[in-house]
Amino acid sequence: MNSRLNIRRRVPGDASRLPTELHPVLRRVYAARGVDGADQLALELRYLLPPQSLLGIEPAAALLADAITRQRRIVIAGDYDADGATATAVAILGLRALGARHVDYVVPNRFSMGYGLSPALVELARAKGAEVLVTVDNGIASVTGVAAANAAGIQVVITDHHLAGPVLPAADAIVNPNQPGCAFVSKHLAGVGVMFYVLLAMRARLRSEAAFVQISEPNLAELLDLVALGTVADVVRLDFNNRILVAQGLARIRAGRAHAGLQALLQIGGRRVEQLSSSDLGFVLGPRLNAAGRLEDMTVGIECLLAPTLEAALPLAAQLDGLNRERRGIEAQMREEALELAAATEAVGICLFDPVWHEGVVGLAASRVKDQRHRPVVAFARAAEDGMLKGSGRSIAGLHLRDALAAVDAQHPGMIARFGGHAMAAGLSLPEAALTDFSAAFDARCREMLDAAALEQVIETDGELSAAELDLATALALENAGPWGQGFPQPMFEGQFEVLEFRPLGADGRHVRYRLQIPDAGAVTALHFNAGDDVVVAGPIRAVYQLAINRFRGTQSLELRIEHLQALAPSDAAAESDAITG
Repeated sequence: MNSRLNIRRRVPGDASRLPTELHPVLRRVYAARGVDGADQLALELRYLLPPQSLLGIEPAAALLADAITRQRRIVIAGDYDADGATATAVAILGLRALGARHVDYVVPNRFSMGYGLSPALVELARAKGAEVLVTVDNGIASVTGVAAANAAGIQVVITDHHLAGPVLPAADAIVNPNQPGCAFVSKHLAGVGVMFYVLLAMRARLRSEAAFVQISEPNLAELLDLVALGTVADVVRLDFNNRILVAQGLARIRAGRAHAGLQALLQIGGRRVEQLSSSDLGFVLGPRLNAAGRLEDMTVGIECLLAPTLEAALPLAAQLDGLNRERRGIEAQMREEALELAAATEAVGICLFDPVWHEGVVGLAASRVKDQRHRPVVAFARAAEDGMLKGSGRSIAGLHLRDALAAVDAQHPGMIARFGGHAMAAGLSLPEAALTDFSAAFDARCREMLDAAALEQVIETDGELSAAELDLATALALENAGPWGQGFPQPMFEGQFEVLEFRPLGADGRHVRYRLQIPDAGAVTALHFNAGDDVVVAGPIRAVYQLAINRFRGTQSLELRIEHLQALAPSDAAAESDAITG
């Protein structure tokens, strides 16, 4: 059972400048996320940051426009996650729409090649006749890969969003909001977002050259469903610019204008397009797409996204769904093993390894341990390369994971073979013989960077809802708002309830359906997924929850989705509200 919930209410913010016609709860939620004016709610494409502010985008657009004019062979070098798959599809579909006739792609196999533009991947592109190579969601650290392309006479355009290392590759053009000297305000574009921006710049370039005489000028907004999926699935921060991209992509999907591959994945996942949310992109579509790269090869995922019809896409979506089911089984086993290993260590920076773990799933295991222990975690598996380990890490607020790896690398040269990533997620390779030393060095670095306050897990909520606000109208207002995601979190509320009844759900009883009494009001149904041992049979509880809508046979009703739950002693129930950290 959980100990006392450590709850902190979000800073209220100033809602006075927000439109009064907004639902009052939504006004409070927006203000708590820093929205202080109606202009920040106008999620229209005309408010996107201009492409010209991205360093390197003009040379990239010029090179690719020239390649289209001269009908040179363009090969996209993709990546094996959902961001890389959607970016590959956006690149291919966008280039074709702009007039390219010879566009193909290569994507690395996670197990035999690893991440990024390697010399081996360049050879695959060369075999496809590449004259121009465009990386998506990778390339900023591919110094040797770009050198191999240069040696083969292949021009290279890098589109990426990962942090740059000390040396940039010698590409013909680099477009990356996080490269040194780039003034683009939004540093949180996903790889698919960067590629979309390159296409915008290319279209402007071709328009200025009167290229759209023989062909119609394409509507690149038709790619936004894929852009939205890759952006949400990569868990990048939903700043204003990204919220525009996601909101517009969601609107297209809800209107039934998604690409056939997305429609097929939604059908396989049992989701209706009319009520699709950003969380569905992250938890329904994203995992199915990622499963291909984790267990086999991302080619099937990319082919699903490129499928011209629903009939062609459905078998590929079914294959992805099967891979995702297999992934869930592997992950469940690894999760339990990882939690057992983590329970035996007092390290602040936790490193975990099992010789039989699956390389494609260690990142998910690290994420589960990070969520439970609230510590930075790196989980390792044996790589295809003899004597080497591949690790995938997840971090918590206060520790920039890639910077931490860079610091370890600087202190212990040669210990880490390769590394890269973001603040909250990163990957690395190292010799198995170096694991013990790396674990100690990583833990030491985490102890330096994280104080006691950072290591205390705090649940942030949007406060309590009154009985009058705890209704279907509030849930509908929140569902139709957003989009919610990383950096612009789904609203969560806290409250005290009385358990009237409970019923375990699922084969193993890990899920629970409650009937809860609302103080001074009626009752409401609540679901607690993966409740584990946190089950309360009767009596008062303190809960952190999200509002949801249960749709069944044409009717809608309010439902709570419990995120955290704590039993209260009857004598403490009345005073509990004042005891919450606020």
